Amino acid sequence: MAVDTATTAPSQPEGGDGRGEAVRPLLSGAPAIEEDEDLDVRYAPYARRDAYGPMGRGPLPAAQVARLVFAAAVLLPLRLIAGMLLVVAYYLVCRVSTLFADVGEEGRPRLHGWRREAVLGAGRALSRAMLFVFGFYWIPVCDRSVPNAKDAPENQSEELERPGAIVSNHVSYVDILYHMSASSPSFVAKNSVSKLPLIGLISKCLGCIFVQRESKGSDSRGVSGDVTERVQEVSQYKNSPMVLLFPEGTTTNGDYLLPFKTGAFIAKAPVQPVILRYPYRRFSPAWDSMDGKRHVFLLLCQFANYMEVVRLPVYYPSEQEKEDPRIYANNVRKLLATEGNLVLSNLGLAEKRVYHAALNGNSPRALHQKDD
Repeated sequence: MAVDTATTAPSQPEGGDGRGEAVRPLLSGAPAIEEDEDLDVRYAPYARRDAYGPMGRGPLPAAQVARLVFAAAVLLPLRLIAGMLLVVAYYLVCRVSTLFADVGEEGRPRLHGWRREAVLGAGRALSRAMLFVFGFYWIPVCDRSVPNAKDAPENQSEELERPGAIVSNHVSYVDILYHMSASSPSFVAKNSVSKLPLIGLISKCLGCIFVQRESKGSDSRGVSGDVTERVQEVSQYKNSPMVLLFPEGTTTNGDYLLPFKTGAFIAKAPVQPVILRYPYRRFSPAWDSMDGKRHVFLLLCQFANYMEVVRLPVYYPSEQEKEDPRIYANNVRKLLATEGNLVLSNLGLAEKRVYHAALNGNSPRALHQKDD
């Protein structure tokens, strides 16, 4: 499925909500202190609009405070215990499945047959159980992924029609749980994840690609090469788990779509686009401008959380898109924005850091010296 490739620049969204495309602020001239409303306009993709306000520190009515206190005393401990039990259960499945199994590079176990089925099946079931524990009791899925013959290239073999990667907008850490419950993909993670208790073995069993994100030197090309190689492998071998990639590189508040990085598209393989939305009443599950501990606390204190999923048809790149991954990435981005009613923004991770610094009352200029 390909869209018009006549232009490579992000298009302005048409009609509708009147928000238009978010404009990149001039970072070098950004003031250290701005009014909150002005900040929310300048950095709209990262602004929280729920009842808890910027960084989750907004004033709350007495009834909401009482509800939060009750949830923290009753609901939070139960969910923490249940969540930990699910993680331990999955670790035990992975431990049993890797007994006497061959070990490949980076300590990854080679899983075949019943071992692989046990890891993937338990991963899907326990990830969905974890979402239930987190309050996502019902997740409506609009599945438009039924293949359309006219969308695929005429000479494409059946083996190559399998998408090599799942490409999704990135709103929250909860995104990963949903994708694990739906398709058990591998994903890109920091190298330190492989050394974490419990999670380390699980990530190795899922076939994750471990990267050193702190380095911006020659390793960056190696990471891109690893991702490309894995995507090509998945598109050709049906037993390889798909790779989950978030081309935006960071999270937003769920209303915007940031520029896509090209790593998922260099392999020239088809991709599976997925759109995630998080409707909310009081608390937004979007992880935008709030620190991790506070966000997890408020998420677990929310009795019910909501998620909606749209699975689009597999996107088959045209010859032009195969030759230029920037065109490929931009066209998939425009498709997700159109189908998900998302606003295209040209902001990125650097602007997100500036916004966070300003909310904390710090000078944003110093942040430009830091690496990812």
